[in-house]
Amino acid sequence: MNKQKRDRDLSKPIFNDYLKYWRVIRYFIKAKYGLTTADLEMLLFLYSEDLFSKDKFDEFNQLLSWNIHRFEDLRKNEWIETFRKKVGNKRTIYQLSYKAQRVINSIYKKLSGEEIPTSQQINPIFAKNVKYTDKVYRNFIIEMNKTTKQLRHHSPE
Repeated sequence: MNKQKRDRDLSKPIFNDYLKYWRVIRYFIKAKYGLTTADLEMLLFLYSEDLFSKDKFDEFNQLLSWNIHRFEDLRKNEWIETFRKKVGNKRTIYQLSYKAQRVINSIYKKLSGEEIPTSQQINPIFAKNVKYTDKVYRNFIIEMNKTTKQLRHHSPE
């Protein structure tokens, strides 16, 4: 690609840049709520399903790392709740809990430009004695929040 073409491509505004900070947001959510990557991916899948059966859960679960207890763990930790118990030949139907829906909504807000909190009480990455990786993510979150603020400040509303 020649320089002139490359410069012209770079001058176009980027509109669909939602996933730029996905890794950082995912790390924050996993740290805050004690979720695994596979559990988080399952909750993201189920979010748009509204009501679902155990079969629907198992269908997507086949794509994830093997964990025979995932469904029960998510239920026990109140990420999934029963919508309707089995009655006659109608099987049990489940839904994401209010807690799970709030977490997923929070992810989408952060992907759309909401800042990640930097308070130790809200964000475990900002606690004192954390591991090195947390410190690296903490520094990136601070810079990400600055960039997000600047973009919001300069965007026409």
